[in-house]
Amino acid sequence: MNPSVQAIAALMPHLMLVPIALPLFTAALLLVLREERERLKLAINLGSTVLGFLVSLALLVWTASGQTQNIGVYLPGNWPAPFGITLALDRLAALMLLTGNTVALASILFASARWHRAGVLYHTLFQFQLMGLAGAFLTADLFNLFVFFEILLAASYGLLLHGSGQARVQSGLHYIAINLAASTLFLIGAALVYGITGTLNMADIARAMSDVPQAHRGLLNAGAATLAMAFLIKAGVWPLNFWLVPAYAAAAAPVGALFAVLTKVGVYALLRLWPLWFGEAAGLSGQWGSAYLYGAGMATMLFGALGMMASQRLSYLAGHAAILSSGTLLAAMGLGQAGVTAGLIYYLPGSTLAAASLFLLSDLIKRWRNDGASVAPYERDDTPFLTPELLPSENFNLDDDQQILVGRVIQAATAFLGLAFLLVTLVITGLPPLSGFIGKFAMLTAALGGAGATPKAWWLLALMLVTGFMALLAMTRVGIRHFWAAHDRRAPQLRVLEGLPIAGLLAACVALVVQAAAVMHYTSQAARALHAPVHYIEEILATPPREAPAR
Repeated sequence: MNPSVQAIAALMPHLMLVPIALPLFTAALLLVLREERERLKLAINLGSTVLGFLVSLALLVWTASGQTQNIGVYLPGNWPAPFGITLALDRLAALMLLTGNTVALASILFASARWHRAGVLYHTLFQFQLMGLAGAFLTADLFNLFVFFEILLAASYGLLLHGSGQARVQSGLHYIAINLAASTLFLIGAALVYGITGTLNMADIARAMSDVPQAHRGLLNAGAATLAMAFLIKAGVWPLNFWLVPAYAAAAAPVGALFAVLTKVGVYALLRLWPLWFGEAAGLSGQWGSAYLYGAGMATMLFGALGMMASQRLSYLAGHAAILSSGTLLAAMGLGQAGVTAGLIYYLPGSTLAAASLFLLSDLIKRWRNDGASVAPYERDDTPFLTPELLPSENFNLDDDQQILVGRVIQAATAFLGLAFLLVTLVITGLPPLSGFIGKFAMLTAALGGAGATPKAWWLLALMLVTGFMALLAMTRVGIRHFWAAHDRRAPQLRVLEGLPIAGLLAACVALVVQAAAVMHYTSQAARALHAPVHYIEEILATPPREAPAR
């Protein structure tokens, strides 16, 4: 075994607690520091986020190291499942942890340039957000899933209002109201499931699923459907996503980037619970709800693509791109095939990183386009080479024949923004050679492979092509407006701390392509474990408490 893997294995399962405990202690420390000590708070926040990123990377390496499924189980209260709190780590949870921490690292780097000074308690709320995200990915029971959901939502309420302003307050109120409603649905659904199965442990519910009497199965399905509604609201499914784009667009850019992960928390919860409870071993409830997941996902894809076509602001474009990504994942999930699930798990991190990058880019491009103007950037609709009187601009660079000169030197900052926008476009629209194309290709290959291709798979293929083309049109239009017709603006003023996180996120998208074979092997293993969860259930329920040390 590799020495580094041996070192990680020696720290397991206690290392699983670090992604939750580290941001908790960091947030507590930041809370007692005065706001005037902003540099110290930034340094602590940044150091903790970097450490959390490294730990999540180590956990992913550990889950990938075994020939069989490596599943870590940690019992914080030393009570066996299903009686005590249980944390579980498998390949899917490790991948989500790494994705979330990657975006978080980029977000805090970007915020360190200027955004972290726009309000109070930014660093504290940021760490509580990371704690909630890590807990949601690691917990193995419904009650603590609800607790961690509430932690991350409470932190997101404060982060959304960071920087103040009418738009943030207005969108924040809508965001809080809809998420409180979702939390209520979560509680009702969990209570119904507990009333039927007698447990809140996810693995124990899966074990009890096939034994539920037929007379109670309708109530069980009602509870699961109520629970799913809460997750679908957080995933931004149509028509329950009316709040998402205004809220995410109103947030500060690094907060919007972090919120791109929040939509995937709802997708993760469905991906975790649906195959576990309603897989082939669920008896009469097997594959229950697949038609709704598929239909809701298809409608969400179409809504996201239409929203991108209609968006005039870059931040709105990023919000609708996140919705399009969620819709694609939900529709593919509804097919209920392990091969398709492997493709969607591959697609998930790349699309999340690209949406986060677009939120960060929108802030830089908006500042560049505004360029000292007194009106909001989206209110300007100037033609690049004409004055408001439709006369040629004085400074426009024409040759003696009144033709546009070519060969103009592009400023480095402009070139960086343009190249970054191009790469984000490739991932979001699913064009080769980046990870968006490979993920969609893997999903469709599995769905259409062999002679068993269903009409659902063909419809998914058609809608992926249509929505990808619509997204391409929308991104191309925005690219022409902001880059091709941007000849008369000063070069954008970029700081290294603003360019570095965007470059890092896009480098991660490129790394997904360079290591595509290894990543697909990893996601295939993760998908097989999701659709055949016997090992996951046995590991959680059979892990004994640790014996007390001899006195």
